[in-house]
Amino acid sequence: MLNIALFGPPGAGKGTQSMLLLEKYNLTYISTGDILRAEIKAKTELGIEAKKLIDKGNLVPDELIVQIIEKKITDNANSNGFLFDGFPRTMVQAYILEALLLKINATLNCMLCLDVPEDELMRRLLERGKISGRSDDNEEVIKSRLIEYKTKTFPVIDFYKVRNQYIPIEGTGTVDEVFQLLSDAIDETLTTVWLNIVLLGAPGAGKGTQGRLLAEKHNLYYISTGAKLRREVKMGTEIGMKAKKFLEKGELVPDEIIIQLIENEIKKHPNVRGFVFKGFPRTMLQAYILDGLLRRLNSSVSVALEVKAPTLELFKRLFSRGKTDKARSYDMTPELIIGRLEEYEQKTARVVEYYKKQGKYKAIEGLGTTDEIFETLTTTVDTAFHKAR
Repeated sequence: MLNIALFGPPGAGKGTQSMLLLEKYNLTYISTGDILRAEIKAKTELGIEAKKLIDKGNLVPDELIVQIIEKKITDNANSNGFLFDGFPRTMVQAYILEALLLKINATLNCMLCLDVPEDELMRRLLERGKISGRSDDNEEVIKSRLIEYKTKTFPVIDFYKVRNQYIPIEGTGTVDEVFQLLSDAIDETLTTVWLNIVLLGAPGAGKGTQGRLLAEKHNLYYISTGAKLRREVKMGTEIGMKAKKFLEKGELVPDEIIIQLIENEIKKHPNVRGFVFKGFPRTMLQAYILDGLLRRLNSSVSVALEVKAPTLELFKRLFSRGKTDKARSYDMTPELIIGRLEEYEQKTARVVEYYKKQGKYKAIEGLGTTDEIFETLTTTVDTAFHKAR
């Protein structure tokens, strides 16, 4: 999901550039100015209250703005992303925007600021006033709005500078020239977007093989909790000794052990472009934990893929694997195999629903050759990454 805040003083050209950016990046447009003017035209209670403030060159209270923004975001939670024009304008609104995007497990990618000299802004707005007849486009109100912009919105720039999300754009060129500068800045930002894949599937579904292939193709770091736990057990570490009794019974290892493993792996590889998580999360609690771990890195889950195969086929695969040197502890008896498959269904069902509600879940047919399954996975991942960018 691509989320952009387009910043700049009145008359900087945000409206014109917004339309071009919306078309190029297929985003949902959120313009507080447009929404408020629609309310004013309809003479709603909100519109009447807002008109009094706008006519004086004042900002509309946050309580009114937030209601508008929140509804627009939640109504379009599965959008490719949002372009915010005229929001946030204050530090308070900047924090509010972070919280609103957090609700849909998203974040702001960048804040683009159009820089235009004040005399040019005055010329543009007075000219616009002659054409549009807008009551707020007269010299007295324009001066008030520019002062308001400087005093209340400049701190927002510092807010995003600290987060390395602020990008100044020269706004005095032609429409095409400014648009090219904006596009270049956005495209550069997109190169830093992580691709994080959650690979779900019952034991025997083939997640390990496909996970490694996906990681290699997309230059991601592959994290298999099962493999790392088995390594800890083999090495006889403290974590391994704690995990061993659960693995031998085919039970899920407690979250505190898994979290430590996952967090350590993420910390060891800060410069990768994303992760493939195989075998994690398996429970709702773990799904929340993964969101928290990625949130600290200003990232999130891009797509959750579940490799599905009939239960009988899974049983056959696990039973056969139990007779090889690749056998897992839970492959040894039919009872252990059945218990593990049942546990997966019971505990992972809610995780599947969790990602479905976010529009990130995709079921992948797990029958066929390795290459056939991988081709389907790759197509799905490419689509998800395009949307994430």
